[in-house]
Amino acid sequence: MKKSLIAIALASSFLSACGTSDVAQTQNETQQAVTSGKAELGSFGIDLSARNEAVKPGDDFFMYASGTWYDNFKMPADKTRYGAFNALAERSEKQVKEIIDDITSRSDLNAEEQLIADFYHAYMDVETINKLGLSPIKPTLDDINAIKSTDDLTKVFGQAWLTGASSPIAGGMWFNRLDPNKYEMSLGASGLGLPDRSYYLEESERFANIRTAYVEHIAEMLKYAGIEDGQARAKAIVDLETKIAQGQWPREKRRNRDLTLNQIARGDLAKSYPDFNWDLFIEQTGYQLPQVNMTQPEPINAMIALVNSEPLSVWQDYLTFHTISNNAGYLPEEVYNTNFAFFGKTLSGQEEPRPRWKRAVSEMSGTQSLGFAIGKVYVSRYFPETSKKQMAELVENLRTALGQRIDGLDWMGDETKVNARAKLAAFNPKIGYPDVWQGLDGLELTNKDLLGNIHNLRQFFHADSVAKELQKTDRNRWGMTPQRVNAYYNSSFNEIVFPAAILQPPFFDPNADPAVNYGGIGAVIGHEMGHGFDDQGSKSDANGIQRNWWTDQDRSAFEAKADMLAAQYSKYEPIPDNFVNGRNSLGENIGDVGGLAMAYHAYQLSLNGKEAPVIDGLTGDQRFFLAWAQVWKEKRTEQSMLSQLRAGTHAPGRYRALAPRNHDAWYKAFDVKPGDKLYLPEDQRVRIW
Repeated sequence: MKKSLIAIALASSFLSACGTSDVAQTQNETQQAVTSGKAELGSFGIDLSARNEAVKPGDDFFMYASGTWYDNFKMPADKTRYGAFNALAERSEKQVKEIIDDITSRSDLNAEEQLIADFYHAYMDVETINKLGLSPIKPTLDDINAIKSTDDLTKVFGQAWLTGASSPIAGGMWFNRLDPNKYEMSLGASGLGLPDRSYYLEESERFANIRTAYVEHIAEMLKYAGIEDGQARAKAIVDLETKIAQGQWPREKRRNRDLTLNQIARGDLAKSYPDFNWDLFIEQTGYQLPQVNMTQPEPINAMIALVNSEPLSVWQDYLTFHTISNNAGYLPEEVYNTNFAFFGKTLSGQEEPRPRWKRAVSEMSGTQSLGFAIGKVYVSRYFPETSKKQMAELVENLRTALGQRIDGLDWMGDETKVNARAKLAAFNPKIGYPDVWQGLDGLELTNKDLLGNIHNLRQFFHADSVAKELQKTDRNRWGMTPQRVNAYYNSSFNEIVFPAAILQPPFFDPNADPAVNYGGIGAVIGHEMGHGFDDQGSKSDANGIQRNWWTDQDRSAFEAKADMLAAQYSKYEPIPDNFVNGRNSLGENIGDVGGLAMAYHAYQLSLNGKEAPVIDGLTGDQRFFLAWAQVWKEKRTEQSMLSQLRAGTHAPGRYRALAPRNHDAWYKAFDVKPGDKLYLPEDQRVRIW
């Protein structure tokens, strides 16, 4: 479901996946390592036991760095992928659970602690949830059953932000890309139940079987609404979603910022996008909306045509199914388990649901939930200020390195370099946690009504969004909570953001060898900086304004290099006949390849011309690249891999680990030569930043 809180315009973020179970140690062990000056992983910050030294680095760097781990690691039954991100996320989950357990064991709670306690109790009260059945969503189902006209249908679509129903047209408050000091609503085509339009449109047996299973699943879910003859009606829903998919742009087109910037005055909507009651639709949100950005003009018109041409009865069944499915996590266990059987097991390869307490922690840790209230405690317990200081120094080292690299670019002219340096100088790093915390005054929750609490949270944050829509944008706002293992770049504010939870091994360890930290968190910093200069982030200037600050010649040279990288990644074939989408993942791949180059440059600067010591038989350069590769070790179910290839913006981790093949130093470090499978001739190595 689309969320309508004032959204944080994330140009990109790291995929929360990949890594090693060895990382998931307790916080006490971590603190002991810091106190003792001992690296948490191995003797210097890398798990050497994960390597498979029988594999030549130049043939498969992923398996060389992590092959023993990969061959021996057994996927947990409640996971579809596992790696470093998952291991740290589990650590964060346990830490948050400790915080919640502490709060729920006390009676002397302040207002925010009481909200946390009440929500957690309501989420864990399965007996009450089962007893309530579908009554918490009955008002929404009644509204759907009462639809008699297209206007009635439009009104229900407009209320989807609250009810959890789906809508073929959806969006939320965003930043005005031509004036980042202002908010505006962005609207686009939406409404699919499967991960991507290709799941509906491809004719292979794999996707045909998924669609057949989807029809069966919808029929099962409709039974909860008292619809027994659901097979034909389920087929009609999938046929409708197929038409929605046909009207949507492919993902690689949707990420093109030149195509998705289409601002229009609210008063002109009916003229440019006729036959849809925009006033009624927008009225359900409460926004004043002097201006709207239509991110997908032709697809929105295609959705309007479907709203007017498809039978109301099919739309009613569609809304009934999605309302039950999208709210399944807050409904009786039987409903949740039925929904999981398809979306978890069939579609993702997950054998078992996650334990309920983990689902509760995940629900509570979001930015539009209680995540920042919990984050305050998380930071005070688990994030030392020394880490923030060291991270700030690393950011500045990377800024220096990128500046030097920009100066040395042979494909970029002086005029464009001036603008590039200005953008680099304006980067605003946010590290660990917000300077100003999200307040929760006025939010009311109980310990007995889970879906009521969900609705109250949605209404609270939506009201906050409506109240601020005409104000100056809030640059203190974070798009992730401190306990989130991730990072992102926000093009509108030209900021790079690193939550506290990612500043741990294998990404960052104050006691690790410097080469490891530069290959880990250094490359993460470089990756996020790189998003400011990737194929789409580079369309915004130092002030976050979307405009062309390039000369035509320099832009053409950049795009030629980007095309080479897209072609390189498009050759990776994780599943037979299913390749990485090098164009859709281009921004992330530029971030990886460029970020690695920046981090390596910064590492070399840190050596001050001295030779790095050899540790456990590994040179500094070898440790640097191994650290990068082990950040991206991961294991996936095939279903999860397919979803990542079709719906994700990142290449799978095992291919992100291969980014070093574009760097000359990697060839020298591991003696990679012609004939090795990953060898690229020098003129085919992509060097952008």
